[in-house]
Order: sequence, then structure tokens, then C-alpha cells
Amino acid sequence: MTKTTILWADDEIDLLKPQVMFLKEKGYEVITVSNGKDAIAKFSSEKIDVVLLDESMPGLSGLQTLTLIKEVNQHVPVVMITKNEEDNLMEEAIGSQIADYLIKPVKPQQILSALKKILNKTDLVSEKTVSDYRSKFQELFMRIQDKQDQKGWSELYKDLIYWEGELSRANTKEMQEVFDMQKNEANTEFNKFIIKNYKSWFTAEGMKEAPLMSHNVLRNKLPKLLKENKPTFVILIDNLRFDQWRAIQSFFLNQFRVDEEDTFMSILPTATQYSRNAIFAGMTPLQIQKQFPDKWLNDDDEGGKNMYEEFFLENFLKRTFSEPIKHQYVKVTTHKAGQELEENILNYMNNKLTVIVYNFVDMLSHARTEMEVLKELANDEAAYRSLAVSWFEHSPLQNAIKKLAGKDINVLLLTDHGSVRVKDPSKCVGDRQTSTNIRYKVGKNLNFEEKDVLAIRNPEEIQLPKSNLSSTYIFAKEDKYLIYPNNYSHFVQFFKNTFQHGGISLEEMIIPVVTMSSK
Repeated sequence: MTKTTILWADDEIDLLKPQVMFLKEKGYEVITVSNGKDAIAKFSSEKIDVVLLDESMPGLSGLQTLTLIKEVNQHVPVVMITKNEEDNLMEEAIGSQIADYLIKPVKPQQILSALKKILNKTDLVSEKTVSDYRSKFQELFMRIQDKQDQKGWSELYKDLIYWEGELSRANTKEMQEVFDMQKNEANTEFNKFIIKNYKSWFTAEGMKEAPLMSHNVLRNKLPKLLKENKPTFVILIDNLRFDQWRAIQSFFLNQFRVDEEDTFMSILPTATQYSRNAIFAGMTPLQIQKQFPDKWLNDDDEGGKNMYEEFFLENFLKRTFSEPIKHQYVKVTTHKAGQELEENILNYMNNKLTVIVYNFVDMLSHARTEMEVLKELANDEAAYRSLAVSWFEHSPLQNAIKKLAGKDINVLLLTDHGSVRVKDPSKCVGDRQTSTNIRYKVGKNLNFEEKDVLAIRNPEEIQLPKSNLSSTYIFAKEDKYLIYPNNYSHFVQFFKNTFQHGGISLEEMIIPVVTMSSK
């Protein structure tokens, strides 16, 4: 096993022989120098794993030496050792990306502890994460088995997302597999919860127990924000899972204060034409179809299914508020439109309400199905989150949000539905009018595996329209996906492990709605 090599630069290095000998006895290779110039020479010619650097050397100071070391290799960790505890010195050193600092006189055990913290940080974090998850496993198991209400499922899902992120960073394959099994079990029980309760949420009696859902989320969240005498921005990022929100949350926290992080339940199907139209209309899809028959298109109709969001929003505002609301609706579906949003964002400060629909994550999930490169880049949940973060970090949307920093505004961020990674195919047969989505189907002659789906033979029971008298909706459970028998093997492989939406899962249905205000 290769020894860890330490470069120790200190003008009093001869007085540190006991500490040097201690480190050598612990198995470290230690190269010593007495000035910054020699430190740079050794660092440039030797393979160095970590640097111990005295701050107050004659000639090149510790900070000057640090700067030159970082120019050679910015990734090698540096521990600054100093007699000086002045705040400005420490701020300058920390700003120069030191890994740690120690105050003289240093004891051998202090140095050893700092080295272990730096060199074994990943292993130590991983071990603690695994230990913490093991201690929580039974509690999570019991909560999954309990008869949770919607609020309980929301809190449980948030906890599962937390542990999924922690275990992903810990990079422990064995424990990740244990977690995946637990999350799958959670989705199995969540499906039972939805199948048992979903219909009742649309009855007069059951509405009292119903969770916050797509068709009433704006009615619940907007009035309070619009009462305040400041512009409100509603930002709907399509197909944004709760774990993806958590992953990009830090970008928003740099600019805003999170006043409320809530969830709501996407209606079924968890698909854009149903969920997003319901959000902006403040109505269920059946109510939309009955009140605006010329503006609702069924799955088998030709044409865009989300062409009237602005109309639905205007109608919702007129029905909900006694006075006119000066508002603007902005939809971004291309990079050029995103750049225009970035350029014009401050002009929207003149509105009482600005609604921004940003289509990217959904395009990413569909593109991932079509493009082999994206299949490689986003082959699991962690990679899918990472891809969303990378997009947001460099997006015109984030640049637009930065321009709003410091402005006295409210922000309501939400999504229309999430997506789930599908793994288990289920055969389904339908006629030519049957919808093409692989997480749900609607048609009049469906043949399917009853155990794999929730079948709704009277769509009006859950406030869904039907294109003919015998229309049936089926929603895939858990991680199932619905494949026709024709060319079955090809399509099974084509869609396997892709992120889809339309069915019943924690990831698709429990989605973020976050209220923020200026810091």
C-alpha cells in the first residue's frame, strides 16, 4: 500500500522533529522544508498528498506559498499552521481554500486528527451515514407499514429523499440496495393508500379529508401572497420531483428566504395536459371540459393539449379575486425564450402577478428516452438529480432569478407532476384510439394485467373526462410501465430505466410547492 506523503514547510522545522517522527511512526512519508521557495520546488517535483504550511515564514509567507501551491495543483489539501489568530488572516486563508488550520504550538495528536479528517473524510462520512441509516431503518419501516394519511406520506417521502441523498453521497452500494428495497416497499404501500382513498377525495364528504391537489393549489397559496403590496412571481418548473427541488434549493436560498416548503398531490394522470391545466384553471379536468368544451382536448384528439393555460389562468383570477389582478403569463419552451425571460425579468416587476412556466425537466426526461447519450448520463436517481442541477446552474432561469435578488417580491415555486424510473414492464392491449403514454392509458377496448394498474371504468368518479361512453383509464402502479405486445422485447428494453410520468408513485404524485420572499 502506497504511503501518504506529507510536505511540511516551517522555518522552525528542526524544532518539530518529535511531531515528524510521530507521523512517520504512524505510517506517513514526511518531506520537510524550512521556507516557501523550497516548498514550491518540492511540491512541483514530488507526488504530495497533503501540505502542512507555516503561516509566518520569512521570505515567501505562508499565504504567498499557498497561492503558488494552488497554481500548481488546486486540489491538494493544505493545512495552515499559525501563531496568529487574527480574523482577517483566517478569512484570507479560508478564502484561499485551505482544508484546515491549526494554532501553534501543535501537538502530534492534533496533526494526526487533522490529517485523518482530511484524508479519510469520505470513508468517515460514509461510515457515519450507514450507521445513522441503520439506526433509522426500523423506524422508517414502521412508518411505511402504518396507515398514513396524506400528510404522513408527505413527511415520510421527505425523509426517504433525505436518506436517498445521504446514501448516494456515501457511495455504499450494499446499503444503497437496502434503501432501494425500502423505498420500493414505501411505493407499494403508497399505491394501496391511493387506491383506497383517491376516489373519495372527489366526493362531497371526502373533500374534507382530501389533500391539497393540483386543481386547488393556487387557490390555497396565491391569495395570501397577493394581499401583500409587492410583486408576486409564480414559477412553475415542469416535471420537477421533490428530490430535484431539494437539489437546486441552495440556488434559491442564496437569493431568498424560504417561508414555507410544502407539498401537494398531483391529480391522476400525472401528466402535463391534466395536471397543469388543472393548476391554472383551478378546476378538475372534467370541470374544464364541461365549462370550456372547445378548449379541452382528449388524449386521442389532434393538437396541443396545453395551449390554453393563459386563458385558464385569466379565468381563474377573475373568479377568485374581486378586483382585477395586473398579471402576465410567460411560457419558456426554448433556450431563446429563456434568454428573453432573463433580459425582461425586471420589466415584470410592474405586474402584481407574473406566472412563468419553464419547460425543461420534462424535455430532459423525454429526451433521455430518445437519446442514448442521456441514458448514460442519467441512468439512476442520483444522476438524474445531478443533470437537473447542472441544467439549473447554467440556465437563463437562474440568471433571471439572480436579477430579482434584493427586490421586494414574493416567489411561489411549484411543478405540475414528477416522474418515476420505470423497471417492470406490464403487457397492455388497446385499439388505435388508445393513448400512447406508458404510465397510463385511456381507451375503450383495453386489455391489461389487473394487478399492475388502478383501473377506473367510470372516469367521472375521479373528475376525468371521457371521449366516449366506454372510456376506461388505467394507471400503472409503482415502477410498472405499460407495453403493447407488438415488438414487446424491443420496447421493454427501450423504455426500461427511463423516467416517465402519468401513473401512481411517490415521485410522481407528492410534489413541491414552495413560498419564498426577499431576504
